[in-house]
Amino acid sequence: MQSLEDTLKHRGLRNQLADLLREKGIKDQKVLEAIRAIPRHLFLDNSFEEHAYQDKAFPIGEGQTISQPYTVAFQTELLQVSPRQKVLEIGTGSGYQSSILLYLGVQLFTIERQEKLFKQTQVLLPKLIRRPARMYFGDGYKGLPKEAPFDRILVTAGALSVPRPLLAQLAIGGRLVIPVGDKTQIMTLYERISEKEFHKTEYGEFQFVPLLKNKA
Repeated sequence: MQSLEDTLKHRGLRNQLADLLREKGIKDQKVLEAIRAIPRHLFLDNSFEEHAYQDKAFPIGEGQTISQPYTVAFQTELLQVSPRQKVLEIGTGSGYQSSILLYLGVQLFTIERQEKLFKQTQVLLPKLIRRPARMYFGDGYKGLPKEAPFDRILVTAGALSVPRPLLAQLAIGGRLVIPVGDKTQIMTLYERISEKEFHKTEYGEFQFVPLLKNKA
């Protein structure tokens, strides 16, 4: 059983990580505060703890990774969340990004399609952060039409194109952040201006594991 210990050393490493992310261009103080607060080492197996506060992605099994801290911070900053907003996350993964969003006070709905990861995170997340998340096992491409519209949608895996159901589930005035591309992805922001109009902005290149469609 994994220990949930969070020591002064861990907190010091998180402070160093947040300082590094600020140097790399992350400006949102609330995002940096979340990076300082959330114990990233608890989302990794104990034997890999020394990798937790390095600014890199790391495998978590099932062909998935825990995203690089800079990527998590960049996507979160781009999302521009406010407390109590309805946020849909596609790709729960380890739950680290989920925890950052929950720390920022949103109403989180999150979907994971890898059953083993889903079950692990379903157990871990409530132990680490008191604010509840609504977790779903299923196909992120489809989103959650019954819970739509969402103020914000965040996709944490690389997609060849933006799934139309996600655009449809975005509230007017909402923001959708998604990495789009094949081997390398371009971080892309869609802002919904009206019922039929979206404004698209492209940012830098990133690398993500692919967003998988339903195998069925």
